[in-house]
Amino acid sequence: MQPTLQTNAYAESFVRTIKRECIDKMIFFGERQIRHVVSEYIEHYNLERPHKGIEYRRPVEPPESPPEEGKVACRERLGGLLKSYYRQAA
Repeated sequence: MQPTLQTNAYAESFVRTIKRECIDKMIFFGERQIRHVVSEYIEHYNLERPHKGIEYRRPVEPPESPPEEGKVACRERLGGLLKSYYRQAA
């Protein structure tokens, strides 16, 4: 089964994004480190990062909506290279 042109466009967009936001800013010393960085980025990309193409929502939305009040906290990945902000439950 061959991928469609639309699938290729999504894959190419993801590769450009991970390179721009993550890989171009790091130096790697082995395959294990690259695999770790890519898996962390994929979690960030799908669970935390808002996407312009879907009205600034995340591809995988949590089952419950975030609290409207509470302290804003920061979740960091890869030593602070990737950051996301969320509200803690009051």
